[in-house]
Amino acid sequence: MKFKLQSSISYFANSPSTFIFNIHALNTPSQTVIEEVLTITPEMQIDEYSSLDGNSRFIRLKVNQNTAFTIAYKATVDMHYKVIDMQQEMVGNGQVGNLDSYVISFLFPSRYCQSDKLQTLAYKEFGHIQNVYSTVLAITDWIYNNVDYVSGSTNSQTSALDTISERVGVCRDFAHLGIALCRALSIPARYFTGYAFKLYPPDFHACFEAFIGGNWIIFDATRLVPLNGLIKIATGRDAADTAVASIFGNAYTNSMYVECDVLDQDFVPFWYQKDSLKGLSFQ
Repeated sequence: MKFKLQSSISYFANSPSTFIFNIHALNTPSQTVIEEVLTITPEMQIDEYSSLDGNSRFIRLKVNQNTAFTIAYKATVDMHYKVIDMQQEMVGNGQVGNLDSYVISFLFPSRYCQSDKLQTLAYKEFGHIQNVYSTVLAITDWIYNNVDYVSGSTNSQTSALDTISERVGVCRDFAHLGIALCRALSIPARYFTGYAFKLYPPDFHACFEAFIGGNWIIFDATRLVPLNGLIKIATGRDAADTAVASIFGNAYTNSMYVECDVLDQDFVPFWYQKDSLKGLSFQ
């Protein structure tokens, strides 16, 4: 499947500032960037680099005086995903002993995903489920049914614990809570940020991946977009690792535009399926 995506963000810097942007689509075994263009208006010098694990592509931009500018990105991406049978994936701590060091890092609590403080709730609600995939589906069900999605209801400081107590949030909060509950049950989980087909209102989107049976399987408790309509920008422990923009200085956003359209006429949306044990994986 081919997708056409674009984003544009405008800023005004009130003083010398440094910006770290993370808006490029990743090149992965499942996702090929066919063409892409990055534009800074007015033109400025930038540095490009990748995270050590290769799961983020960054742009660093330095502003030395009061400046208004726009960063824009356009790309065409070819996406391939796998549908995997999850019926045999049993829950339990036994799988931890077979994980490599990279995957193990997604078992630990992180800034926004305090899994160590949610173990009692996680085991009470989901500890009886034997299949790992069914467990994570039950977690996404629980979040969808118990947390209200309300745009603008939270901020960059909101954590999974806050979402549990306030029962309201946006995609970022739904993802953090899903990750925290998975980790509380010894299921590795990581944050996913990306472009999303037909997301309304248009924006960058967040969900999460759980590591099940040797594959990272995608889950989205918001149910706002088809699972095969996601284009990966980055993955990490939580939003702190995958922020679209990080600002070091005094600056603010003037406007933002995001769009993601499918180019293939035969595209068939793969939506959340409660009774299916078929998982969708982007490697």
